[in-house]
Amino acid sequence: MPIAIDFGTSNTVIARWNAATNQPETVKLPGLAWQMGQNPPLIPSLLYVENAAKGQVKVGQTVRDLGYDVKNDPRFFRSFKRGIGTKTSGFLPELDGETVSFEQVGEWFLSQVVAGIKQVPLPVDSLVLTVPVDSFEAYRQWLAKVCQKLQVEKVRMLDEPTAAALGYGMTEKELLLVIDFGGGTLDLSLVRLDVEAQKQPLGFILKWGEKMFAEKSGQRPQIARVLAKAGKNLGGTDIDNWLGDYFAAQQGIRKSSLTARLAERVKIQLSMQDKASEVYFDEENFQSCDLVLDRGGFEEILAQNRFFEQLDEAIEQVLRQGRMQGVDVGDIDGVLLVGGTVQIPAVQRWVRGYFAEEKIRSLLPFEAIARGALQVAQGIEVKDFLYHSYGIRYWDRRQQCHNWHPLIKAGQPYPTGKPVELVLGASLENQPSIEVIIGELGAETGGTEVYFDGDRLITRSVAAGNTSVQPLNDRAGARTIAKLDPPGNPGSDRIKIAFTVDESRRLCITVEDLFTDAILLENQPVVELS
Repeated sequence: MPIAIDFGTSNTVIARWNAATNQPETVKLPGLAWQMGQNPPLIPSLLYVENAAKGQVKVGQTVRDLGYDVKNDPRFFRSFKRGIGTKTSGFLPELDGETVSFEQVGEWFLSQVVAGIKQVPLPVDSLVLTVPVDSFEAYRQWLAKVCQKLQVEKVRMLDEPTAAALGYGMTEKELLLVIDFGGGTLDLSLVRLDVEAQKQPLGFILKWGEKMFAEKSGQRPQIARVLAKAGKNLGGTDIDNWLGDYFAAQQGIRKSSLTARLAERVKIQLSMQDKASEVYFDEENFQSCDLVLDRGGFEEILAQNRFFEQLDEAIEQVLRQGRMQGVDVGDIDGVLLVGGTVQIPAVQRWVRGYFAEEKIRSLLPFEAIARGALQVAQGIEVKDFLYHSYGIRYWDRRQQCHNWHPLIKAGQPYPTGKPVELVLGASLENQPSIEVIIGELGAETGGTEVYFDGDRLITRSVAAGNTSVQPLNDRAGARTIAKLDPPGNPGSDRIKIAFTVDESRRLCITVEDLFTDAILLENQPVVELS
């Protein structure tokens, strides 16, 4: 039975395919999920470490029920998804003699979620997991390794906004813009649902790191073609932090897990009413105060933090890509709103500034991604392209610093066809090996920095004009891509490197020794070099 997991920064949603109704349905996991009014059961993406050495943790609604989310305790983690696969400034916490990374926290969380699914009980032989548009290869590889440890036979991955388009069950040949605005990211995708004229394989399944074709269907598969996409590390968590900073400045209270939780409650209230109020009580000083904010003040805080400017930048980016594909704003048939942050009236008003109200649909803000991910398991193929470029590091003599030269540029469909080749020679006499640092290059509009402010995990944008880079092999033993036997000498080409991107969006290299004609590496994923 296929299970879909929409692992979010603030909330996680589980869906399964109901064979009796032939429809997807959201799964409620006892003890882990909560229900917000009439909305579907959501699992808060929260974790509390009871014993790090033994891997004993509490997750989801249980963390809130025990009050761990309002205490300043280094064992409590929220928004940890943002730190996975990202270089983090500051010290990671040490608990029970173990240094706890965000990757470890994420693995503990997903392990507990899958264990909860099995206790329902539901069989978990096939998983579909969704990932943000702007996610780097390091995040996807981490997710794949976690799934290997979970002993799940088949795993697929799909971009979150593409899944959302499928989750709304739109008809064939509709051009859809998905605005997925959750707790950690703003993702936009321009997707066309179509039917291909000829039979094609239904896609690839990731199984223990190996690929295999799904069996062909006797019917023509439906195709989800991704025409354009854009992403930003901007979401509800940032808004919570801005509100926490505002109340700290206005009331003179210290920022903590409690203020973050109260700020989130104020934000949710202001999505439904014009004025919000929460009571803050300091257990150390036995002082209390009212945290009061109206919707006008809330929107002023958003404006002061360039919130709407960042939204404009993202939508202009995806519309610009669409125009390059021959798609104008008026050609878009529907605008689908997904994620908790789209519930904010100011965000809905911003969307209406670009599109007619009759085109905007927001009935499934929390369920669309998980439900749409199941459609991939039902035979819908996704045609996608690279959101990031891949390149190698070099010394920029003019700037007197290292820089990055792109080899495979963003926008290409994957798997790529003809390899991109690079020829290198030795630079020293009797050189025993050649090292190359290869990276995944983010958008030049700026990256994201992850750091700690007290016990709060904070992300902020790097200045525009900088390229955010995730090195794929910058570690001991992995930089060396060719051991030369006999040693190399300057004056002639020595190795040829062929770069390709496979169907799982992994950058792979083949290295040939031009002196000996030996193949030193063949189609080797760069992240697995050692």
